[in-house]
Amino acid sequence: MPEPAKKTVSAFVKKPKTQEAVEGSSVVFEAQTEKRDAKVKWQCNSKDIVSGDKYTIAADGNQHSLTIKDVSKEDANTYAVIAASSKVKFELKVETKPAEGSDESSVEPTVQPVTSSTEPEQAEAPPAAAPSQEENSATAQDTLPADEAQPPDTRQDLTGLFTEKPQSGEVTVGENIMFVAKVNAESLLKKPTVKWFKGKWMDLASKSGKHLQLKETYDRSTKVYTFEMQIVDAKANFAGAYRCEVASRDKFDSCNFELTVHGENDVHHSSDGNEDSGELDFSGLLKKRAAPTSHDPDVDVWNILSHAPASEFEKIAFQHGITDLRGMLKRLKKMKKEEKKSEAFLKKLDPAYQVSKGHKIKLAVEVANADVDVKWLKNGQEMHPTGRYIFESVGNMRYLTINNCSLADDAAYCCLIGEEKCTTELFVKEPPVNILKSLEDQMVMKGDRVEFVCEVSEEGANVKWEKDGVELTRDESFKYRFKKDGCKHVLIINEASKEDCGHYKVKTSGGDSMAELMLHANRPLGCQRPLLDQAVFKCEVSDETVRGTWYKNGVEVQPDARVNISHIGRIHKLTIDDVKPEDEADYTFVPDGHAFNLSAKLNFLDPPKIHLDCMGRTADSTIVVVAGNKLRLDVPITGDPAPTVVWIKGEKVNSSHETCVHQGAERQDEGVYSVIVRNPAGEDTAEINVKVVDVPDPPLAPKILSVGEDSCVVQWDPPQFDGGQPIIGYVVERKKLKSYRWMRLNFDPYTDTTFEAKRMIEGVLYEMRVYAVNSIGMSRHSPASQPFVPVAPTSEPLGLRVEDVSDTSISLKWRRPERIGSAELEGYGVEYCKEGSKCWSQMLKITDIKSLSDEWIPAIEGLTDRTAMIVKGLTTGDKLQFRVRAYNMAGPSAPAILAQPITIREIMQRPKIWLPRNLRQTLIKKVGDTVNVVIPFQGKPRPKVTWSKDGEVLSPQFASTRNSEVDTILFIRKTERKHSGKYDLQVQIENVEAMAAITLQIVDLPGSPLDLTVLDTWGFNVALEWKPPKDNGNCEIAGYNVQKADKKTMEWFTVFDQYRRTHCVVSDLIMGNEYFFRVFAINLVGFSPEPCCTKDSVFIPKTGIVYKPPSYKEHDFSTAPKFTHPLVNRSVIAGYNATLSCSVRGIPKPKVTWYKNKMDISQEAKYRMLSKQGVLTLEIRKPCPFDGGVYMCKAVNDFGEAIAECKLEVRCNFLIFLHLSWVINVTPHFPELY
Repeated sequence: MPEPAKKTVSAFVKKPKTQEAVEGSSVVFEAQTEKRDAKVKWQCNSKDIVSGDKYTIAADGNQHSLTIKDVSKEDANTYAVIAASSKVKFELKVETKPAEGSDESSVEPTVQPVTSSTEPEQAEAPPAAAPSQEENSATAQDTLPADEAQPPDTRQDLTGLFTEKPQSGEVTVGENIMFVAKVNAESLLKKPTVKWFKGKWMDLASKSGKHLQLKETYDRSTKVYTFEMQIVDAKANFAGAYRCEVASRDKFDSCNFELTVHGENDVHHSSDGNEDSGELDFSGLLKKRAAPTSHDPDVDVWNILSHAPASEFEKIAFQHGITDLRGMLKRLKKMKKEEKKSEAFLKKLDPAYQVSKGHKIKLAVEVANADVDVKWLKNGQEMHPTGRYIFESVGNMRYLTINNCSLADDAAYCCLIGEEKCTTELFVKEPPVNILKSLEDQMVMKGDRVEFVCEVSEEGANVKWEKDGVELTRDESFKYRFKKDGCKHVLIINEASKEDCGHYKVKTSGGDSMAELMLHANRPLGCQRPLLDQAVFKCEVSDETVRGTWYKNGVEVQPDARVNISHIGRIHKLTIDDVKPEDEADYTFVPDGHAFNLSAKLNFLDPPKIHLDCMGRTADSTIVVVAGNKLRLDVPITGDPAPTVVWIKGEKVNSSHETCVHQGAERQDEGVYSVIVRNPAGEDTAEINVKVVDVPDPPLAPKILSVGEDSCVVQWDPPQFDGGQPIIGYVVERKKLKSYRWMRLNFDPYTDTTFEAKRMIEGVLYEMRVYAVNSIGMSRHSPASQPFVPVAPTSEPLGLRVEDVSDTSISLKWRRPERIGSAELEGYGVEYCKEGSKCWSQMLKITDIKSLSDEWIPAIEGLTDRTAMIVKGLTTGDKLQFRVRAYNMAGPSAPAILAQPITIREIMQRPKIWLPRNLRQTLIKKVGDTVNVVIPFQGKPRPKVTWSKDGEVLSPQFASTRNSEVDTILFIRKTERKHSGKYDLQVQIENVEAMAAITLQIVDLPGSPLDLTVLDTWGFNVALEWKPPKDNGNCEIAGYNVQKADKKTMEWFTVFDQYRRTHCVVSDLIMGNEYFFRVFAINLVGFSPEPCCTKDSVFIPKTGIVYKPPSYKEHDFSTAPKFTHPLVNRSVIAGYNATLSCSVRGIPKPKVTWYKNKMDISQEAKYRMLSKQGVLTLEIRKPCPFDGGVYMCKAVNDFGEAIAECKLEVRCNFLIFLHLSWVINVTPHFPELY
């Protein structure tokens, strides 16, 4: 159940109250706002009030008042005062001068104390709690309507179940008060349930007792439920916020109200638990208990409870001081009910739907995957598409349409995707059935047959018969019989007796009709036929002396051999023996001396008979009906009196009406139906075989047998059930995997279960599905096949050649096939064939050796993804043929075969060194670097490799060498100057050798320059000279770096960089300063570690006259503050930081203060004030709509002040932007700053 709306903070400290005034007087309503200078608006009947002759509106700081002059009857209205987002309503009640009080009908009732303790009769129906003068403090009236401020609580506005809500009230300690809630149940499908709460989640149902009484009543005439909560002997701790919640199926409504208790808080809590049953607050009881000690104050009790078994809940609650166990369990249940976001559904079904009978309804869900298939379930059973149930799939939407809804469609429906589902309930609203022809009163004699007949507006509608308010049902004695013939309904009473007298009523959903059955005082004339050939009429009169005459159709009956008239006591009897057809007539007994008579009719009983020959059907009495169509079994019968009809299917009574009707025939309705008709003359039975034919079940998922470049062969199994009709054929469809559009491949039914689909695109994933077709229609589609790709084998590999041959191995290389196709290349298969095998003889006879496939031996197990391979483990001297084939999901390609067989024998190869290009020049490395030189070579058998330097073989301590069959490596981990030189490489096989040489140069930092001297000094110039360093670092000196430094600061500045000469002239020196100079040597590695410096400083002498600056009077630059750039109105989006900027100048520096709506915000953490070079910035962190308003910047110094204002509007952000990066950099140019 959703939580009620949270209370909003009111903008009012003091609220106006409802007042009463006499005509002609004046009345004043006062209100006090929380903030000064708040904008306040007064309204009358939702229209704004303007000051004038009638109304006076005054405001002083946070005090506001409304004065109404010369009050009249027209001023008795509802008024309201609005400030910010709070709205308070109040009323003005006007009394006439001569009258003592106003009309009670125009004044709302107030809360009255109920003294139910002394007068219990008044406690049953006390006046409803109405709003008091403090009513307007309730949260529900503090917020503006939807068109003026925030939207209202939609949960209450959408349902509106309350016709009268409980209102806030006041009570004195010790008195009683009652709160009343009323709910109109006319449009509800289920009886509403009401819960009363105190605070947030204290359910008051468990507190009912001494101080709390809950009552519920129902008015059948108005269909209104009244719920009452009475608080008896109120106490001070009963005060607080209360909530009333009402729910009915998918509808919900709630209302908040408050209780104020006046008086001393002198509540005494008894230790007797029975006396305190019904207490609304446990605070007094808790004070008497010792609070449980907690060793860990930061323990999370709810986390412990959520992981503990239910048997430990009470123990844990006692340890942590939780007394409301019911509230604890509710909170735990709500914590465990965290809903996961659905992965399969974007939009689920609504909780419930309602549709009128006979109308159409469409249920819709939105799924996340447009290609997913959904299942629809009805009451847990899977549904299939029929004429009434239509399944649709449009993009991500899935629809279930139900045509011509009947009461059988009133059920729970479920949409299933895998294991995830969403459910809903469908309520079929039956239109009211009206009574067109009412019942008529009847007076009958005892033993007569009575028929009450009525006619309703809908054929086949259900009605309910009652006698004196008690519902009548069919019993085994057939006392009451109910007959339905189209729109006509008949209640038949066999052999009426005195107990049958009373009022009979027929009820429908649209009304009812009543009639009275009266029985005559004397015993009615009766006809008995105990034997087949005898009829007896007898009646009983009130006096034995009464005589009478019998008449047949108005003619007096004369006794004869067959007719006997007797009179014994008060019984008069007429007996007819050997009854004949001509004896059928109306017989009447007329008592002598009385003005009334008794009549009865002699009828011949006709035993019931079923006339099956009247029906058109097959010879074996089988009726065939299509599933979903209406099945109506209407058997013509005869018999007098009208026989009763019972339909039986198996052992279950299917219907008790003359016609057996199924609105939508289903497969389970198939079978043998037995119809039994009975009347007092006998019974008859017959059997009818009903066969329900339907579309066949869907075939199983098809299988893909093979694929080609643009085709595939698909196969499937026939459906398990053919729908009762032979399968005509199948319809095949295909679609691309990422598409939702299925394409039909054949329009005429295809009779076979293997189908070749063509004209597909190679490399595209496809799916296939199949429909089965019979004479009734097409089945649902089968599950989709596994995705497949139409592909063709690749072309043969290119350029197969032999790279190397040894005594036991051979190295092969080839290139990728020219045509790969859309399928991924899985790898290559390498095979060989020996001389003398069957495949070898075939190669000698057949020119097309590519077609050979026998006795080829795989070189490796599986496939290789490389385009080169070394086949090992071969026998020396064998003559072999090799081939390579490329594989993809379509299979192997045509083979690539060597032009001629290869003999496995090693071939001698002259040595040769492949010196890399970068090693043909001098290799330069810095001291400490690592040298790793790789030089490939060739030669067979494996050559001997020798490294030497300056004619001497390298030692392992000087440098490391590593040799393999194809290359050699020279490795020096940390180079030194001694490693410089020429290195020779020799590769030798027997008497044949190959030579190569590389030059390695190890360089280091140069030494310092020598003898830096000052040659001359003149004006602003100094001439310097130095000598090159002794150590150039084993490489050429690239230049020199000349620097100077003032003697006062000794900060060095570069004068020349990469200077090539050993002398220079330093210019632009400052006269009167002394300078030092230094020089660094530069080579390929970098600067020399130490510079060469001048020993003494060089002084630059001053020349010329001394300037004496004139004296001026000091100027006063003091000015008052002035904004050179004002604040600008801005509109920002809620949740994103906003800044307001301006600039101010003034001397001395002014003091800056920021205000919002004239309130100082300097100390609020939400705002950050910045000031830099006269630019003032106010940063508002993540503003909300509440932060909108008028912002003011005030600058003050000793010479004056200045103010700048702007308006800030904060808009709600209704869109979500992804990867949004806005950079707002406002840097205005301010020419004048303080």
